[in-house]
Amino acid sequence: MPLVGELSALQENHFNNALSAHLHPEIKEGRVLDRGGWVKSVPIGYNGKPSPYAIRGKYDLLMEFQDGTYGVIDCKFQGRDNDKSDFYAPQLEAYAFALENPVSGEPRKVSVIGLLVWSPKKPSGDPYSGFSLDLNSSWFPIIRNPEGLQERLQDFIEVISGPTPVRDSKCETCKFISDRREIFGAE
Repeated sequence: MPLVGELSALQENHFNNALSAHLHPEIKEGRVLDRGGWVKSVPIGYNGKPSPYAIRGKYDLLMEFQDGTYGVIDCKFQGRDNDKSDFYAPQLEAYAFALENPVSGEPRKVSVIGLLVWSPKKPSGDPYSGFSLDLNSSWFPIIRNPEGLQERLQDFIEVISGPTPVRDSKCETCKFISDRREIFGAE
């Protein structure tokens, strides 16, 4: 997806140090503090103890709001103006977790997460002056759900830390891997 990545990078750069009103009028008052920053959390707790796992990721835009809280905004360039916030909610919630529980530095309270989506509206211009695209800009806020993220992380840790299924079991994943090996002749 090199084109989508390039377009998202243009979007992020366009909003460098921008006021929230320049992103979308529905975003509370603040300013873009950083873009393209990495986050890493403390170890994720599992059964009351730190696990060997942490969250690490790279957000698109980090907002700082007038009330001292922060926001994580993911920039998307899509062919259609679709709300994909359900799909991206766990990713943004994970970034919020890492910002609120950093392995180093001060914790930052995250009050807003959401998607800023650009999508083509119509072409404009001519062959003499050049062409451009008029864009729709949509804001899709995501309701914070830290408990849902914790449940997901607990399930994930349980699966990857649990016993490896017996190869000849009725496990659908094991069947898929065995079938794939037979098709491609790999062992």
